[in-house]
Amino acid sequence: MNLPKRIALFLSFSGDGGVERMMLNLAGAIARLGHPVDLVRAKAEGGHDQAPEGVRVIDLGTAHTRTSLKPLTRYLRRERPDAMLAAKDRANRVAIRARQRAGVDTRLAVRLGTHLSRSLEGRSGLKKWLRYRPMRAAYPHADAIVAVSAGVAEDTARITGIPQQAIHVIPNPVVTPGMREAARQPVGHPWLEGDSREIPVVVAAGRLTRQKDFPTLLRAFARLREERPARLIILGEGRDRPELEALAAELGIAGDLDLPGFAANPYAFMAGADLFALSSAWEGSPNVLTEALALGTPVAATDCQSGPRETLAGGRYGPLVPVGDAEALGRALADTLAEPPESAFLQEAAAPFEAEASARAYLAALGVRSDTP
Repeated sequence: MNLPKRIALFLSFSGDGGVERMMLNLAGAIARLGHPVDLVRAKAEGGHDQAPEGVRVIDLGTAHTRTSLKPLTRYLRRERPDAMLAAKDRANRVAIRARQRAGVDTRLAVRLGTHLSRSLEGRSGLKKWLRYRPMRAAYPHADAIVAVSAGVAEDTARITGIPQQAIHVIPNPVVTPGMREAARQPVGHPWLEGDSREIPVVVAAGRLTRQKDFPTLLRAFARLREERPARLIILGEGRDRPELEALAAELGIAGDLDLPGFAANPYAFMAGADLFALSSAWEGSPNVLTEALALGTPVAATDCQSGPRETLAGGRYGPLVPVGDAEALGRALADTLAEPPESAFLQEAAAPFEAEASARAYLAALGVRSDTP
């Protein structure tokens, strides 16, 4: 039997997004597989502040990933973890430099979670070069590169010049026992309780930013409302809130829209919804879409790069519509509400995203066997 290995997960907790939640899920799953885990944070902001059992949190005391090189180097020299996974591009590059400076033999994997070239679409060639060049220089020094979907792997290979077959594609650790337990808790929202359930509720979740393209969702919802009563809840916070509130008033849907901000338990909302909608302009692997499927909630999504098409098996588990097409998304919402698929069928799509299965794949990429008790 192999001895447990200490695993470090390094990233910046800079908000309430999916990357932070996935790393918490992964930390918990690795700990349940018998390995001690250090969650090393370059920055500690946002609502994800509860570490799983068996996970030690180490705050480097820095305000930004860029300033975490020295404290991360000190951590590596002091603790000498057997393996480390970094998440997010800037943290990836800092981790590579820190390991070099520390002079330790910690095995290092870096994780890419978004379709970077799509996120930089419309930027100047110089800005793209300034973002891509450091990746091309740094990433060959990692022991393993992990992408959260085949689309992200293809994009990363194109950006870095690293062969796509050398990049590990590992589904996110989305589905956890805690998620299912949380989904059974009272939601505490009047639209999802009591007599108001006569009116169907659409739920969406994500930062209120350009990537999630909630303006298209609002326009699609307005088209849905022309056909039938409905309500829309968008979980999350972000700089686009004033724009969304103004658009809702313009469309005449403000009374049927709620923007409650960050939800510590989004799963109760997802489980209680009649439909989950994803309107993103781009994704890596859309965790919220997978979570909704795992809870048996019908979904409709944009066919953005990348992830939804893979998750939904080309439309088998839910409709895919062109990015930015409010008319098509509105029709998909209406059709799915009219004829929702069976919950058990939808849950099939989430099976590859079970947390322990994902954790074992990450450990394999890190060169760590996961057969410890």
